Amino acid sequence: MAFALWITMAGTTAPTPLYPVYGEEFGFTPFTVTVVFAVYALGVVLGLLVFGRLSDQVGRRPVLVAATLLSVCAAGIFLLAQSVAAMLVARVVSGFSAALVTGAATASLTERLGQHSRVKPATLALFANMGGLACGTLLAGILADLAPSPLRTPWVVMLGLAAIAVLGVVLNGESSTHRSGFSLQFQPLHVPAEIRSDFLRSAMAAGAGFAVLGVLTAVTGLFLGTVLHESSHSLTGLVVFLAFACTALGQLLVRTLKPTTALPAACLGLIVAAGLIATAMATSSLAPLLVGAAINGLATGVAVGHGLGSITTRSAPQHRGASVSTFFAILYSMLAVPAIGVGVLIRETSLRPAGETFSAVVAVLSLGVLLSLVRTGRNAA
Repeated sequence: MAFALWITMAGTTAPTPLYPVYGEEFGFTPFTVTVVFAVYALGVVLGLLVFGRLSDQVGRRPVLVAATLLSVCAAGIFLLAQSVAAMLVARVVSGFSAALVTGAATASLTERLGQHSRVKPATLALFANMGGLACGTLLAGILADLAPSPLRTPWVVMLGLAAIAVLGVVLNGESSTHRSGFSLQFQPLHVPAEIRSDFLRSAMAAGAGFAVLGVLTAVTGLFLGTVLHESSHSLTGLVVFLAFACTALGQLLVRTLKPTTALPAACLGLIVAAGLIATAMATSSLAPLLVGAAINGLATGVAVGHGLGSITTRSAPQHRGASVSTFFAILYSMLAVPAIGVGVLIRETSLRPAGETFSAVVAVLSLGVLLSLVRTGRNAA
């Protein structure tokens, strides 16, 4: 189950180091890259809203089989892609696979291991999820550098690993003992009234971090190639790997922080990270980009962990599922929309001013959340 979650999520970030090669192959612009990336996130949001409860209705195994098959299909489409249209289709399919696998695999791990297992299901799911996002881009970058066919070999490997995952989930039995029966309906969005202010602040802070993750995923290869003149696909993968790996570490780190300090610390981290990324753009330097990606990941993970902790411990039980879906719908929307905005800015100006403007917007948003926390703390005192 953990491997199925890992490889499905890995397939969603595998295109990142390949975008510059696709740009040369198909002759598209940086704006097109951001659109290709963004449709994945929009696919995740739509999948969460339409199929968020599907594994509760029909069981974990059928949903996991569908998710891993979609991952195989996405890799196959990328392998055979000859146009931007094919890439868009592959990204939408990949988004649906991610939406289906996340909840089903996490629930299946919980049911198989139990809450008293020495290895906590939530921790295993976290590392499989974020580990897949981190490793997919690094693995594809290394394969693109070493293999004679950079647009084919990574997808052959991804397709093979996803096929193994399909076989694994088919051979495993069903872990859920209760199924409510299939009914197609949108997952209603819900912001819990009892923690509305904390929910929105966490969502805005985590969303700012996700926006940076989205832009890093979409345009890191472009920055390294055109500004730093670094053609290494592995280096592109490493930058995004650091960002997602540190996001996982941040979600673990939040458990060591007091609830009153977690979100302010996350906001400060996001501001520092935005400053470092802007510095990388202004000075054409790699080191600030690497450090900024790592700090942004840590801060994003803390904000996500704080938000999920508030939902699971302080919101009404009957609304927790809808609240979590709403939280992630906001995050994935923030992953997609700003990336397209940066693409527009790049088209109208160039990469550097677009990156600097985006960093400033992230810093201002994070500062706004931080100031609202300070004001709330003073009123409470």
